[in-house]
Amino acid sequence: MRRAGWFSRSGRTAAVAVVALAAAGCGIRGTSVPVDAGGAPSRVSCKAPGRDAESAAPGRSAVAVYLVCSSTLAQVERSVPAPKGKTAAAVRLAVARALLDELRHRPSPAEEEAGFSSAVPEDLKVTGPRAGDPTDALRLSIRPDDLPSFALAQLVCTYGASPALGRSHAAVLGGPDKDVPHRYDCSADVLSNPDIAQNAGWGDPLSEEG
Repeated sequence: MRRAGWFSRSGRTAAVAVVALAAAGCGIRGTSVPVDAGGAPSRVSCKAPGRDAESAAPGRSAVAVYLVCSSTLAQVERSVPAPKGKTAAAVRLAVARALLDELRHRPSPAEEEAGFSSAVPEDLKVTGPRAGDPTDALRLSIRPDDLPSFALAQLVCTYGASPALGRSHAAVLGGPDKDVPHRYDCSADVLSNPDIAQNAGWGDPLSEEG
């Protein structure tokens, strides 16, 4: 009986060896631990969630911001406090800051599930034009060309889509230094390829007369 048992164990050992050799012949590395490769990769929808009740609340306004999804920019709707200011310049700055706040915030769970993200730095700030700047210029605490390309594209397209900022499909942006602000256009190429911000020549220098 002992001899028969030994042959049984040997038979099982030989079978395991044959399987291992077959796997090696197929270019598969054998393993003694089960491997969970996870589910098949799924594609994000890039479909913006619908408007929530907060958007229609008194004292709030619905705005459009551009987030990153599948290496492109896509528009989503957010709700912000209605801008306040005694002058047109004050209202413009309030809107610019509210939009920037939305871009700095982490996307909602529903937006993240749909594949949205934001590249805008959390410490970025915006102020109004300086003396000599065009009246529609905005000054950032980081030079526009020093921002991540996706972040700059998000800002340009978000500001360019805002009715309160003129809905010009562009943004006039400068940095904290004395450099002349540049006009950045939110074109179809920028929306589909935000890395265009890394290409030389994006952004036309302006003066007060421009």
